Amino acid sequence: MPLQLPATAADYRRLARARLPRFLFDYVDGGAGEEQTLRANEADWAKVILRQRVLVDVEGVDTGAVLAGQACDMPLALAPVGLAGMMARRGEVQAARAAAAAGVPFTLSTVGICPLQEIQRAVARPAWFQLYMLRDRGIVQALLQRAWDAGCRTLVFTVDLPLPGLRHRDIRNGLSAGTARARLGRALDLLGHPAWTWDVALRGKPHAFGSLADHVPDARDMDAFKAWVDAQFDPSVTWAGIDWLRGQWPGTLLLKGILDEDDARAAVRAGAQGLVVSNHGGRQLDGAASTASRLPAIVQAVGAQAEVLVDGGIRGGVDVFRALALGARGVLVGRPWVWALAAAGERGLADLLQRWRQELRLAMTLAGVTRVADIRATHLDRSHP
Repeated sequence: MPLQLPATAADYRRLARARLPRFLFDYVDGGAGEEQTLRANEADWAKVILRQRVLVDVEGVDTGAVLAGQACDMPLALAPVGLAGMMARRGEVQAARAAAAAGVPFTLSTVGICPLQEIQRAVARPAWFQLYMLRDRGIVQALLQRAWDAGCRTLVFTVDLPLPGLRHRDIRNGLSAGTARARLGRALDLLGHPAWTWDVALRGKPHAFGSLADHVPDARDMDAFKAWVDAQFDPSVTWAGIDWLRGQWPGTLLLKGILDEDDARAAVRAGAQGLVVSNHGGRQLDGAASTASRLPAIVQAVGAQAEVLVDGGIRGGVDVFRALALGARGVLVGRPWVWALAAAGERGLADLLQRWRQELRLAMTLAGVTRVADIRATHLDRSHP
């Protein structure tokens, strides 16, 4: 029986899997290698046990928070997801509207379909912008200037992608091969998903990579774009490159992709106001530690010198509470918002975000805490192994 009333991120994942062409679903859903890190990300949050308290005055629980200087209705931001505009018609715009309605930030990926200017026309709340270091520093400067001119004041700079991870699902689906056979396979996949093909592939144009359209030789050709991006990744970048970036960007700088305490301290020295504990959703180094397992040590390493956020495997409001109890200021979520968007568009994502806020409020209530800023390690049950 078809699922009529989705309640969880997993429910929306099930619906998204049925609606999306397989190559797009696997692109979002999959991880690197044997997907060990992908699985560990989610499993390790479940190992963080909450301490339930009773007979505490919890009237007036407030889920509000401040992330990167921006007031939010809960300590959560939508993470950057490449190709999100292909998961629903003008997907990034729909997601930005849902995020604005929920009172949380939306982050546009450099490899998003909709340009930042289109996002900003749709919402009053300024978006965050995610960027990679490209070999052509002139393009980096142009993207930064365009983001600033569009009103963006928070830059999420990804540091864990000197080269793309080896993602077996993408190989099986032909995304790593620009051959006639691969293109035929994707075409047959589309024929099996007529609703998506009509709504997104045909009615959702243009399908160019909006932020890069002026820089890529043919931003509408997926194979040509992939070849261009592969050539632009710069594995020679060091912390000196972050020093250069800090000189180019006058706004808030968050470095995304930190898993090591020494790197966290280096991020602070490089002038980052915040960092995101992240393993790229398990899409880069398979076998790397989960973010839940690395978060406490990184929080301890930087102390109050930088705002620490975390992503990877967070699947509900209780996981948000767990992350805060382990020391994070807030979380970024990727796959869940894309699943909800693909399954039911802006309405589905709005419903999911509302439910997560309810789950967070309930977790706070039953843990005996009324303010996000007061969530501590003392709200965890350390008696479990």
